[in-house]
Amino acid sequence: MARPLISRRKLCATFVYLAVIFQTCIGFYLPGSYMHTYSTGDEIYAKVNSLTSIETELPFSYYSLPYCKPKGGIKKSAENLGELLMGDQIDNSPYRFRMNVNESVYLCTSAPLSEQDVKLLKQRTRDLYQVNMILDNLPTMRFTNQNGVKIQWTGYPIGYTPPPPNSKDDYIINHLKFRVLIHEYEGAGVEIIGTGEEGMGVISEADKKKASGYEIVGFEVVPCSVKYDPEKMAKLHIYDNTTSVSCPQELDKSQIIREQEKVSFTYEVEFVKSDIRWPSRWDAYLKMEGSRVHWFSILNSLMVIFFLAGIVFVIFLRTVRRDLTRYEELDKEAQAQMNEELSGWKLVVGDVFREPSNSTLLCVMVADGVQITGMAVVTIVFAALGFMSPASRGMLLTGMILLYLFLGIIAGYVGVRMWRTIKGSSEGWRSLSWSIACFFPGIVFVILTVLNFILWGSKSTGALPISLYFIVLSLWFCISVPLTLLGGLLGTRAEPITYPVRTNQIPREIPERKYPSWLLVLGAGTLPFGTLFIELFFILSSIWLGRFYYVFGFLLIVLLLLVIVCAEVSVVLTYMHLCVEDWMWWWKAFYASGSVALYVFLYSINYLVFDLQSLSGPVSAILYLGYSLIIAIAIMLSTGTIGFLISFYFVHYLFSSVKID
Repeated sequence: MARPLISRRKLCATFVYLAVIFQTCIGFYLPGSYMHTYSTGDEIYAKVNSLTSIETELPFSYYSLPYCKPKGGIKKSAENLGELLMGDQIDNSPYRFRMNVNESVYLCTSAPLSEQDVKLLKQRTRDLYQVNMILDNLPTMRFTNQNGVKIQWTGYPIGYTPPPPNSKDDYIINHLKFRVLIHEYEGAGVEIIGTGEEGMGVISEADKKKASGYEIVGFEVVPCSVKYDPEKMAKLHIYDNTTSVSCPQELDKSQIIREQEKVSFTYEVEFVKSDIRWPSRWDAYLKMEGSRVHWFSILNSLMVIFFLAGIVFVIFLRTVRRDLTRYEELDKEAQAQMNEELSGWKLVVGDVFREPSNSTLLCVMVADGVQITGMAVVTIVFAALGFMSPASRGMLLTGMILLYLFLGIIAGYVGVRMWRTIKGSSEGWRSLSWSIACFFPGIVFVILTVLNFILWGSKSTGALPISLYFIVLSLWFCISVPLTLLGGLLGTRAEPITYPVRTNQIPREIPERKYPSWLLVLGAGTLPFGTLFIELFFILSSIWLGRFYYVFGFLLIVLLLLVIVCAEVSVVLTYMHLCVEDWMWWWKAFYASGSVALYVFLYSINYLVFDLQSLSGPVSAILYLGYSLIIAIAIMLSTGTIGFLISFYFVHYLFSSVKID
């Protein structure tokens, strides 16, 4: 009795401790990095990420261009796996900010521009490359007016090309007007929990006085091109004060990019007090363009899909229930007559569970589909709950990879158990488990390696270094493969699914059809695509146009709808094939819902041609198509698995409900 009493006391003490913690936390903020507060005059240094462009999708290092370098040399910030895979390269910069001190500062004057410097600057300018600067984990934001509409962008351009007749010349951005929004924080009544780059931490009562100060809640920039007198600027040193300048409108007062030009870099800082609180500072970045259209489109899709799915579901239930009721109420002679006259699905009772062709491949694809679906569901649920903050760069991709690795145990279990059900024995489960562990990752590895050689040839920071290859391979073979083998071992010990009917030795001949069955399978993918394509537009825009995507609540709803529609479409198509005495339903059930991937890939090509017209060059197009192919294969495996598993259990239930002599 002593041990249970002690454990109860520990449990009660734990609950009391948690209650005290929650009571003291008047308010809390989960997503994002740990809050920093600064006193007046505190120095804060901005960081710079890779240069990016919506025209090429090839990221390059900030210091690949002749920019000013920090005093202590270039130092890379710690990056997680997701950041490395996305091509992020975050370095320190010489841009210094002193809290609540407005100033105009000189940085440096470059050496005379060489022919290579001019060529590179002109190329990056014409390819619309952006500088991505970060202050206190906030990316810089700028505003432009297009046709009277105020549009916000992250980052600022390297330079600009004026309209004709001066379009032969390019001008570099060398003066930045920063506007830093700050909020005065007094450290009372709010407990902050951070889960970002700096780890998790809580501001205690003792630290409240220390925490008092200013929070950075906004980071805006106005880029300018200003021509300075190089002899006058050469007399200045880094961080010397200069006179404030206004952005010139005349081209002769702007800094042209040409050989032997010396470029002087300066910047101004203005601190502005704001009512925005620290937990809400990301709201400005997460406001999506065309939000009303987004809401209307999603709600419209939901209504249409619910309507169609409801009709299919009601008709289907009535048809199957009527068939089963009539079949079971008749005597044997009437049953035989009914089989000949009315229905075909009951005639394939001796063949419906016959082993399909390429059964090993089917088991592998279904197992990998379970792994991908589990990864997607868990990731989107956590993102919808706010755990995947945009402040934690790369965390979404890192979380997806780790989830995929650990879900290998479920993939191994499902694949081997399905293998036992089809084959009737566990022989060969090890090789099957290895195939499961290597099939989808192997495809991704091959595509990424080809793309990586292209990135290496372009000297892009998006190219994965050799060290990262070894890290990814180590994770693959040290976590995913052993867990998949363990799942396979558990699958051999689980009870195989028993078929409700016996399979005949001689297969039944399938009647000829007026139209090929693959046509129906391809057509079935249009309904799941209807639930997906509107959200797909916003996702593609966020990936390729550099916009933030953070409406994971919508994405979760779309995912649930997609699962329902995939299941219904696959079941209906399976039933239709059985009704025409086609007992080879296994692969058709998989591709009925999996064919949505074909439409996703075709839509990606359509997006490339019509919506992503800024993308230029064969290298960029190959990268785009390569990544789109990976996404399409993952969607095929996931949706195909959903459709197949539901169809399998439907067929199992259908034939177990029929009386067989």
